[in-house]
Amino acid sequence: MTPGPGAAVYVDGLRKSYGDVPVLQGLSFEVPAGVVFALLGANGAGKTTTISILTTLLKADAGEAYVAGHDVVREPAAVRQAITVTGQNVTVDTVLTGAENLAMIARLRGVAKPSQVAAELLARFGLADAASKPVATYSGGMKRRLDIAMSLVGEPAVIFLDEPTTGLDPAGRREVWAEIKDMAASGRTIVLTTQYMEEAAQLADTIAVLHGGVIVATGDLQTVLDAVGAADLESAFLTLTQDAS
Repeated sequence: MTPGPGAAVYVDGLRKSYGDVPVLQGLSFEVPAGVVFALLGANGAGKTTTISILTTLLKADAGEAYVAGHDVVREPAAVRQAITVTGQNVTVDTVLTGAENLAMIARLRGVAKPSQVAAELLARFGLADAASKPVATYSGGMKRRLDIAMSLVGEPAVIFLDEPTTGLDPAGRREVWAEIKDMAASGRTIVLTTQYMEEAAQLADTIAVLHGGVIVATGDLQTVLDAVGAADLESAFLTLTQDAS
């Protein structure tokens, strides 16, 4: 099968095991362009494995996956050109300044006027006052916002955020949520993994609950709640993961 029109990400029957331990067991989902899609699951549910396959860092044992219309196995270079990835660990260079980090990424992606692009993104992410300061002096929330700003360089078709608020305090988490909401408001396609129910509820147009290597519920927040007759996402998540065990 191939993705339908308007699908930014298409996954069909992905399977992946590490030795004798199955992680993904026929995972399937589709992400339309221009939405925020949250893959919600507990630690070890297979979220990062899924992102690694979709971003060409890992090969599935079986199944198909397309990103921005490109097959992740047969067209890995095209996939990499169409995406950016922000992982669980911040990947900014702490010796460089914020402006230097962004300008470096812009040059690597072949973007015209890298210094101008850096200045625009620093202003957009509320980091203009810290533009000339070494990133080592930034707070955790500032580093993560810079990391996400770097993911916007070059106008990627799909942005992957793998647990972007892991390790942040509540204030830092709220800062990052605000930036993701702004990105979503501009029509970006964002695939977000998270173990935080509130984060999925706050940010996502579509929530997919991952458990046992498969999606056990998907839809907007109300659809997921209605599926199990729950009053809140935490209750729904607990019910879904218990029932699927």
